[in-house]
Amino acid sequence: MSGSHTVAAIDCGTNSIRLLIASANSDGRLVEQARELEMVRLGQGVDATGSFRPDALERTFSACRTFAQAIADHHCDRVRFVATSAARDVSNRDAFFAGVRQALGVDAEVIDGMEEASLSFAGAISGIQVIDEPVLVIDCGGGSTELVLGRGSSIDSRVSLNIGSVRLRERFLHDDPPTVEQIDDARKYVREALDSCPVDVAAARTVIGVAGTVTSLSAIGQNLTDYDRAKVHRSVLTVGQISDLAGKLLSSTVDEVEQMGPLKRRRAEVLCGGAVIIDEVCRRATAGKLVVSETDILDGMALAMLAQGS
Repeated sequence: MSGSHTVAAIDCGTNSIRLLIASANSDGRLVEQARELEMVRLGQGVDATGSFRPDALERTFSACRTFAQAIADHHCDRVRFVATSAARDVSNRDAFFAGVRQALGVDAEVIDGMEEASLSFAGAISGIQVIDEPVLVIDCGGGSTELVLGRGSSIDSRVSLNIGSVRLRERFLHDDPPTVEQIDDARKYVREALDSCPVDVAAARTVIGVAGTVTSLSAIGQNLTDYDRAKVHRSVLTVGQISDLAGKLLSSTVDEVEQMGPLKRRRAEVLCGGAVIIDEVCRRATAGKLVVSETDILDGMALAMLAQGS
């Protein structure tokens, strides 16, 4: 692996689109050059309509154009763009593909939940020193949640579940704040998905959480007024803290949630849905706590590209 190569990884999810530009040092560890995030809500309404809205597409393409400039500025050797849950089943994917190609000059890849899970696992363990195994990695996104159980760099089991923060908000948590009945329905939906899950959550000795829901929960739990990746990365939330945070978010309006921490509006709108998922998963785990990681699918993508060379 050569540190002379610079790669760009783009993860386009249901709620956000993110960019990581990185190289590698002599021992193969990532050297971050740039990391950017835009809350574009590409998957807005997809659960109900099965298609991307024109305004959601344009928000996404605008972010792609911004990313293209950063990629050019850093003289990246390789660029990989992956799209996850929201792009898997929509009827107008061609418009999405064409817009990404025009903005970035690369083809978007719609990866399945299994590859998403594997990349998230690789990225998570690259940034966290795991003492007790097996380790469970939870990647809670807007449209899906990936659970991966493994030891070292080997995966024992993995699954991608159709539960996500945007999906729960749009399908169940309609009011602001949600009603008791809506919350009960959302929790029932998540529990049913976990009941049939092939990953043994209870077996994990260490639980790592990645992506915006868990990093936001950590920021709120630490009472951060400005987002600080160094304070969020490797922070720990107990199961009790997660349950309390979920209850607080579910009983608050979006305006109130937005004031709880350094949250973008589109994150605040759906955070209660993600909190339900993290709460329900962690209640089944016996580890008693969640370690928050800032390294995730982007880091897994970048590591894979750098390992392949350019």
